[in-house]
Amino acid sequence: MVEKQSLLQQTEKLIEYVKRADEKYKEIKLSGEKGDFYNEVKPFADEVKEINDQWKNTVIQWIHTERPKNIHEQQIDSCHEHIEIISIQSFFPETSRTRFKNLVSSSIYVLQTIVFALDNDKLG
Repeated sequence: MVEKQSLLQQTEKLIEYVKRADEKYKEIKLSGEKGDFYNEVKPFADEVKEINDQWKNTVIQWIHTERPKNIHEQQIDSCHEHIEIISIQSFFPETSRTRFKNLVSSSIYVLQTIVFALDNDKLG
C-alpha cells in the first residue's frame, strides 16, 4: 500500500527542485558562467536524484494499485529522466533554452497532474 501523503510530499519536493533548477538556469544563462561542479552541480544533482528515485518507485506502486486516469508508467519514466537532466543541465549556459524549457514544462505538468490526482482522491 502506497502512503499517499508521502507521495504527495515527494511530488511537491520535486516541483520545488524543478523550479529551483529553472531559476538557476536563468541566472547561469545571464552570467554565461558554468556552475562549479563539486560545490554546486554534483551536490544539487545528488540531492535531486535521491528524491527523484524514491518518487519514481513510490509513484509506480501507486499507479499499479490505484490506476489513476491519465497517468501512465511511461510518463513517469520520462518525467524521472527529465528531472535528472534538468538538475544537471541547469548549471550550464550552453544548454539549449528551448529544450530546457520543454523538459521543465513537461516535468511540471506530470508532477502537477499527480498532485491533482492525489488531492482529488482525498475528496472522493
